[in-house]
Amino acid sequence: MTAAPATSAPATVAKPRAVPVWHDLVSPELRETKLVEASLGIAVPTRDEMEEIELSARLYQEDGAEFMTMTALAGLDGDDPVKTPVTFILKGNTLVTVRYADPKPFAAFVARARRGNGLVCSSGETVMLGLLEAIIDRMADVLERCGNEIDAVSREVFRSRKGNGKSAGTSGDKDKSSRDLEGLIEQIGRKGDLLTATRESLVSISRLVAYHAALEIPGRKAAKDTRQRIKLLQRDATSLGDHAQFLQGKINFLLDATLGLINLEQNQIIKIFTVASVAFLPPTLVASIYGMNFQSMPELNWAIGYPMALGFMVLSALLPFLYFRRRGWL
Repeated sequence: MTAAPATSAPATVAKPRAVPVWHDLVSPELRETKLVEASLGIAVPTRDEMEEIELSARLYQEDGAEFMTMTALAGLDGDDPVKTPVTFILKGNTLVTVRYADPKPFAAFVARARRGNGLVCSSGETVMLGLLEAIIDRMADVLERCGNEIDAVSREVFRSRKGNGKSAGTSGDKDKSSRDLEGLIEQIGRKGDLLTATRESLVSISRLVAYHAALEIPGRKAAKDTRQRIKLLQRDATSLGDHAQFLQGKINFLLDATLGLINLEQNQIIKIFTVASVAFLPPTLVASIYGMNFQSMPELNWAIGYPMALGFMVLSALLPFLYFRRRGWL
């Protein structure tokens, strides 16, 4: 009998290839799009298809995958945000995001995931929920900053212009205050555009989350913590949308108030011209009377006729001025 060898060579076992959980397509080339489509068996929407506003073109199922498109905002550090569509594609355990801009929440989410700050990225769905949470957190920061800036504009609109060491009746100060109000209108307009874009993005997020929560896919049962995160996302998006609407109301009020102040200043200028014209009307009447070429005008031969006419002119101009001043019209 031949003895069996004491040791034998270990058998080589081929390890299964890991399937990526998240494909992030940023301004993808055709080659990259085709590679993802062949890998997952889906058709990645084009940019024109992503920009469609119809709800059926933004939220739908195809080839066993969920296609969900939202309106994201880039450039939120300033007052001129850029609206850009972002598409989330869930196929099985894999998430595909398609975008043509680089909003900060994506970079913030990737940085958190690399640090491992308790962020779970075990599936495409958890990655998508994490991205939506990062986007909503960014929206909250923007609304907080916008609210503080609106409060500053409100204080500037309704600040007292008395006691600043300058006379408010000079034309130079009125020109300066008018220029300040015009600048405030520009600020109010920029804040209004920012709030409008933010509300549009929040509405798209609410629709996306509601669609994903209501969708029933065979074989997929959401965990309890996932359902809780989805409900929290819906509540956060709704509450932020309400807050944005509240700020939009303040913006409209400030715009009306600023336009009202400009109208008051213009009315003040018109009132000054009106009072001046009324004050100089009696002296003009006196001058017109003594400018007539009649022979029988005894005042023309008086020695005090000229100073008397001047006195009448001054008195006729002074009396309306004192009357207007007493009535508080000046």
